[in-house]
Amino acid sequence: MTETNAKGHKNGGAGDATVIKKYANRRLYNTATSSYVTLDFLADMVKNGEDFVVFDAKSGDDITHSVLTQIIFEEESKGQNLLPIQFLRQLIKFYGDSLQSFLPSYLEMSMDAFARNQEDIRNRMRDAFSNAPGYAMFEESVRQNMELYQQAVKMFSPMSNMYAGSSSGAPAGQPAGNIDELKSQVAALQKKLEELEKKGA
Repeated sequence: MTETNAKGHKNGGAGDATVIKKYANRRLYNTATSSYVTLDFLADMVKNGEDFVVFDAKSGDDITHSVLTQIIFEEESKGQNLLPIQFLRQLIKFYGDSLQSFLPSYLEMSMDAFARNQEDIRNRMRDAFSNAPGYAMFEESVRQNMELYQQAVKMFSPMSNMYAGSSSGAPAGQPAGNIDELKSQVAALQKKLEELEKKGA
């Protein structure tokens, strides 16, 4: 027979949230398994998609929010650091703000959208950063882009040409290369751009 607590939640009912009771000594009691559990255990339940609610054993108040917040605090203290400092600062600023009531819904929708697309995100990250051929192409593209950037800086930086001229023995302030050399560099740069466009097509 399914047992129902004072808050209307069922213990052990199929498809229902598992009821956890928190006692004054901070111990957490899983009513479904009749055993004490830890915050790490509850964290694993969340990661496995298992739903639970936590009640104060004495008052019967729903303290699920504070327990979940405590789990996040414990994970962050272990060095996980999912929450950037700037995000935390911005979050604190919203306490007492006129937009405070809208923020929870916004964050919930954002996380839901991210969770729905997480498999697609994982696949894209796997393709981009694994040892598969896709990573080699990505790495080569980065290398070529850096080469193009460095060439562009050298070609279009007057100060760079002045220093190059000084180091090669040319008079200060006079470009080291001539017009023909500049034209050949532009042509080489254009050729590499065309090659990149063909590879990306």
